[in-house]
Amino acid sequence: MTLPDTPLLARQLIQFMRSTIPLAKAMDLQLGGHDADSLTLFAPLQPNINDKGCAFGGSLVSVMTLSGWALVELALRQRGDDCDVFVGESTVRYLSPVWADFTSVARLPVDVGWAGFFRSLDSRGKARIEVSCVIPGDSGKPAATLIARFVAKRRAASAAVAGGTH
Repeated sequence: MTLPDTPLLARQLIQFMRSTIPLAKAMDLQLGGHDADSLTLFAPLQPNINDKGCAFGGSLVSVMTLSGWALVELALRQRGDDCDVFVGESTVRYLSPVWADFTSVARLPVDVGWAGFFRSLDSRGKARIEVSCVIPGDSGKPAATLIARFVAKRRAASAAVAGGTH
């Protein structure tokens, strides 16, 4: 079996997001980087600014949610799994204003791994996983954080054929 080209999959995923999620395009989200355990999205300040001149809170939570979603989606695409991914619940904390372009780094918490997620997906056709997202601040401390639980549900073969694939 040939291993997937992860950098190519990541770039394709960002193109998919920008073409199917109007907010991702409006926010001008870009891939900042990725590895096996994390994915970073970059957002310029200008399209995400509020009336005070700093990043809009809705943009901060959106980029964190999308980076978490993208981390899960990329892991599924690497395995060739055809799933719908949803955010099931999340908690956000705004800790300090963001006055410049920003990134969101999504990663699995230290005590969470992909193995259990994929075992559940393989046996039940659905799985949940927790993702931690951080927008770094100027001082090295987080400017905002999000803890989210994402749900993946395997698509039926007929639905994948009729509706295309992600």
